[in-house]
Amino acid sequence: MAKGLQGFLWTVLLLFCALQELGSWAIHTAVEGPGLGEPGDPALLAGGRVKRGWVWNQFFVVEEYTGTEPLYVGKIHSDSDEGDGSIKYTISGEGAGTIFLIDEITGDIHATERLDREQKTFYTLRAQARDRQTDQLLEPESEFIIKVQDINDSEPRFLEGPYIGSVAELSPVGTSVMQVMASDADDPTYGSSARVVYSVLEGEQHFTVDSKTGVIRTAVADLDRETQDRYEVVIRATDMAGQLGGLSGSTTVTIVVTDVNDNPPRFPQKMYQFSIVETAPVGTAIGRVKAEDSDVGENTDMTYQVKDEEGVEMFKVTTDSNTQEAVITVQKPLDYESKKVHTVVVEALNKFVDPRFVDLGTFRDQTIVRVSVLDVDEPPEFRPPSNLMEVQEDAHVGSVVGVVTALDPDTANHPVRYAIDRSTDAERIFDIDAKTGAIVTGKVLDRETAGWHNITVLAMEADNHSQVSRASLRIRILDVNDNPPELATPYEAAVCEDAKPGQLIQTISVVDRDEPQSGHRFYFTLAPEATNNHHFSLLDIQDNTAAVHTQRVGFNRQEQDVYLLPILVVDSGPPALSSTGTLTIRVCGCDSTGAIQSCNSTAYVVSATLSPGALIALLVCVLILVVLVLLILTLKRHHKSHLTSEDDEDMRDNVIKYNDEGGGEQDTEAYDMSALRSLYDFSEIKAGDGGGGPGEGGPGRNPASELHALPQWVQSPDLDFSVFRDYICRKVEQADEDLSVPPYDSFQTYAFEGSDSPVPSLSSINTWSSGSEQDFSYLGGWGPRFRQLAALYAGRRGDEDGEES
Repeated sequence: MAKGLQGFLWTVLLLFCALQELGSWAIHTAVEGPGLGEPGDPALLAGGRVKRGWVWNQFFVVEEYTGTEPLYVGKIHSDSDEGDGSIKYTISGEGAGTIFLIDEITGDIHATERLDREQKTFYTLRAQARDRQTDQLLEPESEFIIKVQDINDSEPRFLEGPYIGSVAELSPVGTSVMQVMASDADDPTYGSSARVVYSVLEGEQHFTVDSKTGVIRTAVADLDRETQDRYEVVIRATDMAGQLGGLSGSTTVTIVVTDVNDNPPRFPQKMYQFSIVETAPVGTAIGRVKAEDSDVGENTDMTYQVKDEEGVEMFKVTTDSNTQEAVITVQKPLDYESKKVHTVVVEALNKFVDPRFVDLGTFRDQTIVRVSVLDVDEPPEFRPPSNLMEVQEDAHVGSVVGVVTALDPDTANHPVRYAIDRSTDAERIFDIDAKTGAIVTGKVLDRETAGWHNITVLAMEADNHSQVSRASLRIRILDVNDNPPELATPYEAAVCEDAKPGQLIQTISVVDRDEPQSGHRFYFTLAPEATNNHHFSLLDIQDNTAAVHTQRVGFNRQEQDVYLLPILVVDSGPPALSSTGTLTIRVCGCDSTGAIQSCNSTAYVVSATLSPGALIALLVCVLILVVLVLLILTLKRHHKSHLTSEDDEDMRDNVIKYNDEGGGEQDTEAYDMSALRSLYDFSEIKAGDGGGGPGEGGPGRNPASELHALPQWVQSPDLDFSVFRDYICRKVEQADEDLSVPPYDSFQTYAFEGSDSPVPSLSSINTWSSGSEQDFSYLGGWGPRFRQLAALYAGRRGDEDGEES
């Protein structure tokens, strides 16, 4: 049937084209002048005004021609054609010679290829009519168009697929889900080939589609995500406005049903059971329960709470944000002996409730949680938990201080044994009865030594010492009057020689190591051995102090400079205790204003005139002075060593210091001669000698113009060694006075200066001439290194000259 319909359509199209072609033969267009022909064509210009005789109209070619013969397109013809074949027809332009061929004699045009309008809708060509003999244009060249006639050969296509849409569950009927759109490649201006309509092939029970716009909408109001969370809907697009024979295409649309909070939380069980030991600390997790919610995402977020009063007091419920579970923890210590089973009502409710669905029911649920407490062997418990006891310090050894009591909280009620943690009572001042818990004194107590004792008492099960409890116990030692009062300090007073009767010379107070609950009360009086005293009197001021006054006129320190006044002090008891203290009174000389000037005891004067603060200030001043003296000495030594290095920088003789005996040269340490000569000023010798030897005067000598060999120097009885002796002696004395200078144990000289010295050797080993034959005045020009040597030889020369004269 489809093939018959297609053939019928081809027949209709061919007839339509034939009618158009027949109509074109009746149209003739007159053109004045050369028209569209080539300018200056002699064939056209010779006749002047030429009547155009082209006969054609717009050509149409049906696309997708499937015949075996070339498809006839149309015919071009000129009125000047007489049918004798003298006119040649040609075409040029798009497809000329390939797609379109023309019969040169008849002007018939045929299409040799199958055309597709969706690829190219029309072709533009040009036609010429020429004289076959002269090839001259007989008609102006004219342009014509061959249009490709569309047929419905392209089905609608969904180019944007696959499609995925979403709609909330329980949405009303007609809720828009999404829009789909199909495109048709056929010509929308010709016929109905490109007119597309939409329809639902699959899923029409739940969704509809608008036939013109392609908008998909819900068809029911009871979409339930918990029942089905997605739908596959097939949408079909048909061209030809859906008429019979139209082509169609389809696509699959995935519609996801999104969640709304339309389901309340529900516990899978109505009762849960957990167990926990009674010794579990506060905060221990007992277990987890979870309410199920068919919703997803934040619609499943929920909170939990304890509903009953007992559960609120004993347990706490929190929500695990990751798993949405209720975590039940201990909030108060458990006790198996008090209650073995606890019943807790836990409620779950949604955190976010949609008001649109409140009519569906309450969005909360409850369950019962039974918590069983397991018995544990617990250590004994002290009852009552009092931790303070008191005992008199004069209690005898073995006296009972108090009793501690501990009981086994378990149902077995095992017997309890007691002990004292000796790390808290290393001196064993207290003991405890292991069975009764009575604490007794183990040693004599002394409140003044230790007024409080902190001990730890242990209570343990008799048959299981690992079950032990500890209790801290504070024992206060109560005071008894067992220490007599004493003078606060060893008082010393001073009285002027010209003192008058009734003059206050000293106020005294006392101390008592006891601490009676009613407070201290002391009584003062002169000791019995001072009853015959007529010099001083004692007055009890009634405020735990007493005043000493003079009782006679004037004192004479030549007769007696010190008085000892015994004073008896008694406390208020009970029992009343007393002691005797001595007040030392010194007789001193005073000025007219009564200020003490001098006493016989230096120590007393110092103590009377200098306060502790003044003594400290004096010591600080002395220390500062000592530091300044040491600093000045250090700077002086540093300056002296600096001058020594500058004054004697040319000295290169060495002093060898030996630290021990033996060892030879390996144990020696060379010392620069400049350190030894620093304190000996050669300038003084030169000034006194006038450039000559020591002890002698004489004019300075000019150095020799040339170097002379020194003669061998032989010791003779008349040589003067006082220079060296005095030099060494002065150095030794200065070294003994300065502790910073090392000792000089030996003196060593070197007669050979080295092979590279520019000055000839000073040795006189090979010189046979005597000293009188040489003139050593040139030694003075050799610089400061040979200055003393020049002075020595100058002195020797002067002696020889004197003897000769």
